[in-house]
Amino acid sequence: MTGLLEWAVISVCVFLVLLSSLPLFTGVYQFASVGRSVFATHLEAVDKFEPNISILIPAWNEGAVIAATIDRLMALRYPPERLRVYVVDDGSTDETPRVVIDKSREYPGNVYHLRRVAGGEGKAHTLNFGLEVLWQGPWTEAVLIMDADVIYSADSLTKMARHLADPEIGAVTAYIKEGSANPNWVQRFVTFEYITATGASRRAQNSLGFLACLSGGAQLHSRENLMAIGGQIFSDTLAEDTFTTFRTQLQGRRAIFEANALVYAEEPDSLVGLWKQRVRWGRGNVQITQVFRDLWFNRSAHPTMGSWGMALMWFSIFLMPLFQIGASTGLIVLYFLNPPAAWRMFTAYWVFSGIVYLIVTMTSFVVDDESAKKSWWEGLLFPGLISLGVNLYALFPFLFAPLAGVVNPRAHGWTNMAIALFLYSWLTLSMLVSYSGKALEGTKFKKLAPIALYIGGYGSFLCAVTFGSYMKELLGAEMKWDKTEKTGKVTG
Repeated sequence: MTGLLEWAVISVCVFLVLLSSLPLFTGVYQFASVGRSVFATHLEAVDKFEPNISILIPAWNEGAVIAATIDRLMALRYPPERLRVYVVDDGSTDETPRVVIDKSREYPGNVYHLRRVAGGEGKAHTLNFGLEVLWQGPWTEAVLIMDADVIYSADSLTKMARHLADPEIGAVTAYIKEGSANPNWVQRFVTFEYITATGASRRAQNSLGFLACLSGGAQLHSRENLMAIGGQIFSDTLAEDTFTTFRTQLQGRRAIFEANALVYAEEPDSLVGLWKQRVRWGRGNVQITQVFRDLWFNRSAHPTMGSWGMALMWFSIFLMPLFQIGASTGLIVLYFLNPPAAWRMFTAYWVFSGIVYLIVTMTSFVVDDESAKKSWWEGLLFPGLISLGVNLYALFPFLFAPLAGVVNPRAHGWTNMAIALFLYSWLTLSMLVSYSGKALEGTKFKKLAPIALYIGGYGSFLCAVTFGSYMKELLGAEMKWDKTEKTGKVTG
């Protein structure tokens, strides 16, 4: 290899490793913005604003949870005469119709059963069926779109609704938390994930003037906002909530996060269930990225949605699997061309990764100590045991001094080469290890599934999910709404 070519290859490798640090920089930027959200609250001291709210609940075979959901909605601290619940029954084959009809008799004038016989087309079509009914009269001043199993805290709707007093606010979302009474290991990982992805991230987005996504299970819209975006939910995507969020802001109204409105939901309790849910979300993000391709890094399209901050937050997650594969490739090639440079880049990456890990973990306990206390172990092991070990080695190498003579990736020899190549490829291998947990769940070795996830890391599992969504979309898989099975474990 000529000197110029070698320099060019080394430069590309260094760039790939540096590029993989982008999500880490974005994480620091985002968490630094959380503190600013204290000063970016909206109408915190506003007088009560209580519009007539129609609650739309798309329901398919939700007999196990729908009765409790309706009862909790009717117990909200919100004027009952200003509240109507419309359960849009999407051709359910269980006891859902009977339960909802019974509840409509228990709460006359407040609960309505809408039967959609030709069901099975997905959540957006089900919601649109309900919206067509709402628009037939003038009563509805705001619409709350939610899922059949979520439980709203007593004052959550009041806290969300007050923001609509400002006509510049088109939509408000709540803080959805995993609310199972006895969450298992998967649900505890989700619990901690939601602190960072919802509790912290959306606070930061409030302070930056945009919102990436209204939670599908808790989105309150003014009537004017829904009418401005067509009066219907866009149905040609698997991310109808994100599409609605984008359209709201591009039409000139704000979408905001109300951190004090707490809503509890039952999340998947298995990696297979989580995979199905998140691949659907991931495919939706692929579609959103394509549909709004003219928005990215384009302030002329929208001053905040087209900002660098929005694009960095979006693409640092959307492209993270490619960043990790690129970093592994860069380090391995660099190892064969310039071993000392490979080691320096590797160490620098993991030092920074360790610092970000400490910042995110400590901030999470401040943002939501209730959830953090329930999932502190999963929070500590969020990166996975091996990644956590590498972080510790990079930050505190003196702790590993006794192993220096046994394990030294910088030294020559086949053993040290194998160790170096393993470490340099770990960002990619971690996704495979975490994914193997999902693959093991359906076998006689299912007890090994948690071990695979704890070793590979929950974050790496989410990266594998994102990569899987690329493949599903690339192969043109059916756009199927695989709903999460609910068992009624939510207690709030």
